[in-house]
Order: sequence, then C-alpha cells, then structure tokens
Amino acid sequence: MWVAERHRLILELLGAHQGLTTEKFADALGVSRETVRRDLIELEKAGHLARVHGGAVAAAVEQPEPAYAERTRLRREEKREIAALAAALPQPGDACLLDAGSTTLALAEALAQRQGLTVITNSVEAARVLASRGGHDVRLLGGRLDQDVPATYGDETIAEVSRFHVEWAFVSPVSFSADGGAMDYVWHEAAMARAMLSRAARRVLLADASKLGQTSRIQVCPASDVDVLVTDSGASAAQLAAFRQAGVPTILPASGDATPH
Repeated sequence: MWVAERHRLILELLGAHQGLTTEKFADALGVSRETVRRDLIELEKAGHLARVHGGAVAAAVEQPEPAYAERTRLRREEKREIAALAAALPQPGDACLLDAGSTTLALAEALAQRQGLTVITNSVEAARVLASRGGHDVRLLGGRLDQDVPATYGDETIAEVSRFHVEWAFVSPVSFSADGGAMDYVWHEAAMARAMLSRAARRVLLADASKLGQTSRIQVCPASDVDVLVTDSGASAAQLAAFRQAGVPTILPASGDATPH
C-alpha cells in the first residue's frame, strides 16, 4: 500500500472513531505498528492529527475553554454530584492533591464539610474555601499566578508538588476518552495535573458527562493511568463500558454505585 493511501485511510479511521491505538491502526491497514508510528509522526507534523500515548486522536479544530468565571456557572448540579462522590473517598488522616478548576472547586466545597485531611492545592479559591472551615491542614502551592484561573502554575509549583507523596490526587481535565485519555487545552494546566497524578497512590479523575469521549490539545495521561473515574448520571452505559475496557478499575456514577473493572 502506498504511503498516501495509508495516510488517507488513517484519517478516515480517525474521522469515524476520533481516536485509535497504534495496534488498531496496524490491524485495519494490514501493516506493522512501526509503519503506523512513522505515518502518525508525518501526519502530526502536517497538522492532521495529534499523537497521544499508544495511538492518535483527530486534530479537530477546537474552541478554547470558556473563561473560568463562566465555567463555574456551568453544570453546577452535575459538579455537585461528582463532588459528593469524590469527597467520600479520602479518610481522616489522608493527604490529597487538588488541581485548579470549577469541578475541583466544587470538590473543595464538599470536602470543607469534613475533617482531618491534609489538602495541597494550587487553587487559590479551593484553599480559601477549605481554610475557612478550619477542619483541614491546607497547603497552597507557590508559583506564578495565572491570569484566568485563580491558581499557581509553573516550574516552581511543579517543584513543590514533587516534595509530596499523598494518598489521593484529584484532577479535572478538559476531556477524557478511552483512546485519548485525559487531556487539557492549556499546557501549564496539563503539566500541573500530570505532576499531581505522579505523586499519588490513588489517581482520581473528575469529569462530567459532557467531557467524556471528547479530546483536547495535550494529553495528561492515558485512561489506564486513572484509578477512579467520578462522573455524573448523564454518562451513558456505552461510555462507561469503554473506560472499563481501557483499564479504569473503578467508576463512580452519580448513582453512587462503584463499578469495579
């Protein structure tokens, strides 16, 4: 098969599936995985797709995320459902890393009703909410203050994260799909989430149903690196089945029923 023909078929497959593994591309095309990897590199350089761990996702033109202030007003009920489930995971004495976002802010509000946790976060608002109740040991990570999201980012912040080892990391990316994994739109947010996940024994991803099956610019981690997915009641059975097949061991829908892999 000519190179141009392989490239055309790869893009057609991505148009139908949004994201596929290298192995699935190789099976569909009848070529080796090494050949597929070379093709994906060339297509990424041309701007036709985005490579992720183990495969590629479609390079659809994406709209930037809404501003943080707007995101805090969207899907409030779904975020409360997710926060209630996630807040029940850590036990008194546990330490948690919490990234910055509207869903993790909802989690901070739910955690504020509890006692006895150490919560380390780069979110100024989450730290304020948690500290206002006085029931937790709250640590705000230093670093450069972002202009949109009230949070710290950058090399200094990541260096601080590397000093900790905690029981739980809670992150809320822009999107989460079985093929593309967790993804963010902004590089420094992806870097922060990745750093936090690397320092935790249990990695928890918070994503309302509108984020599931979607992709964005920068991969945080593959789906198989997530220990717990916490979503809301709008998630379909097919979506959840895809995440189980991708290696997510525990899924918490808004019904409160944990679904082990």
